[in-house]
Amino acid sequence: MIETKEEWCWYDPFKNSGSYYNQFPTENKKWSEILENKDFFEFNEKVDVICSNPPYSMINRVLEKSVELKPKVISYLLGINNLTAKRMEFMETHGYYITKIHMCKVFKWFGMSVAVVWEQNKKPIIGYDRVVWR
Repeated sequence: MIETKEEWCWYDPFKNSGSYYNQFPTENKKWSEILENKDFFEFNEKVDVICSNPPYSMINRVLEKSVELKPKVISYLLGINNLTAKRMEFMETHGYYITKIHMCKVFKWFGMSVAVVWEQNKKPIIGYDRVVWR
């Protein structure tokens, strides 16, 4: 669970059937869904939390747009292989640090998934480097 304030606005940029959106702990929530002509990449409103299951084929673009919106918290369900040091470094250069990771197996999905929470200017729980070890 993400610690938030009641008045915070939650946003699901890839709502689809609402499996995330319908569980948000507030009535103050927004969504986008390309199948309903509401494109995340055209969204520019203020939100406090972004939480969703993004399309894996566009992760870099999704992370770029997410930090552009400047929420306090960003949380995405990712395939474990999508959580790379390069992406973690990108998020950190924009002031977002991983504060929670939960590994899970999603029905009918290939491999393990991770629910990742990045928070602005919080102490990270995971270290990494991009040095090639020999």
